Amino acid sequence: MVKMVVNENELLGYADEDYKERYGFRDNIEYTYKTKKGLSEDIVKEISGIKNEPDWMLEKRLTGYKVFKNKPMPTWGADLSKIDFDDVYYYLKPTGNKENAWEKVPEEIKRTFDKLGIPEAERKFFSGAEIQYDSEVVYGNVRKELEKQGVIFTDTDTAIKKYPELVKKYFGTVIPPTDNKFAALNTAVFSGGSFIYVPKGVKVAMPLQAYFRINAEKAGQFERTLIIADEGADVTYIEGCTAPIYISSSLHSAVVEIVVHKNAHVRYVTIQNWSRNVYNLVTQRAYAYENAHMEWIDANIGSKVNMKYPSVYLKGRGSKGEILSVAVAGENQVQDSGGKMLHLAPDTTSKIISKSVSKKNGVASYRGQLYVSKEAANVKSTVRCDALLLNKESKTNTYPYMEIKRDDATITHEAAVGKIGEEQLFYLMSRGLTEEDALTTVVLGFLDPLTKALPMEYSIELKRLIKLDTSNSVA
Repeated sequence: MVKMVVNENELLGYADEDYKERYGFRDNIEYTYKTKKGLSEDIVKEISGIKNEPDWMLEKRLTGYKVFKNKPMPTWGADLSKIDFDDVYYYLKPTGNKENAWEKVPEEIKRTFDKLGIPEAERKFFSGAEIQYDSEVVYGNVRKELEKQGVIFTDTDTAIKKYPELVKKYFGTVIPPTDNKFAALNTAVFSGGSFIYVPKGVKVAMPLQAYFRINAEKAGQFERTLIIADEGADVTYIEGCTAPIYISSSLHSAVVEIVVHKNAHVRYVTIQNWSRNVYNLVTQRAYAYENAHMEWIDANIGSKVNMKYPSVYLKGRGSKGEILSVAVAGENQVQDSGGKMLHLAPDTTSKIISKSVSKKNGVASYRGQLYVSKEAANVKSTVRCDALLLNKESKTNTYPYMEIKRDDATITHEAAVGKIGEEQLFYLMSRGLTEEDALTTVVLGFLDPLTKALPMEYSIELKRLIKLDTSNSVA
């Protein structure tokens, strides 16, 4: 049995025992409920019925399903032709109830997240945490002082029942189901995800955290996250994700909608470390109003295919958007990432910084969009995409798209591609580093802007992941 798992890992590109031990393990869970494979209108109704949702939400789901059925598969970007939507479980319930005390979580699930270090991180660094296992949030907690200030941090399923007016007001307004095929799919079958509302003037000093885990084979995870920062509010949200290693593919298709009201600030951080049998197809978008500030910090290390382009619609005068995107493409991986900035109001500013590392036959692509409308006077924007190739077989692509409808806009765009130089490695090795450590040092130096932007605990973990991922990468 052990030999079979090792062979699977080697086939999928996982040769490091430490990596398998920390992230690639799987659990033997008896699910309390599981829909049959495949997607139909009956499955959509079944998911809504399990959750005892109101009719208005079922209507949204059915609209999403109809759009999903009618929209063609995207033909640009990565090859998605091997996704078999009829070979996916769209809902798996691992436990009976969501708990707000860690000791009440079932032992099998608790061991998984203890191993990943989630409860310890929550106690030390976070104002609150949500943990999702397959289709359901199994644990959620928020500090009492935040609740007293009116901060709402819960799973989206709970929010639909407890805060229906807020959900009705914002759900699907930033990313409607008609936006793309996978946003429609998420609308139809979403389960779990985070709902956050920060009232006017409230500043959440410590980050809120969510962690997403796919455990079952041929499983789909479709969380729906909605964050509203009211006028003058401030919040940081950090999410991480992992999955076991299987030969067959899993599907992760999330939707993240963020509304940043006047003078508010939201920072959204992702450390994506799905195993290399996962299609990660995510739609993330924020609306930023007058003098609002939206930051995306997006690190993509795992998955078989990753297609994710955080975007900011700068809708109010003086609003600001920033995207820092990092992708590491290893063996048999396609990392298609980047960002979008749409300037729709005057005096808006934006920055997109994209960094990618490719090794073995990995392919990393930057795909970005910059749009300046006729109404957006005095725009300032900077776009920079840098790529690092570790060997001859690795590849990088850049697909920038700019549409500027104002003569007074100040736009800069820079791009650079480099290779690991033998002189760099020789110099570091002459100072006592092994070849592997020398390579890791160069890669971490290249990715330094991201690691500096992360909270300390996540910065350390990201550096550890990159070290594991760049092991034995020199051709």
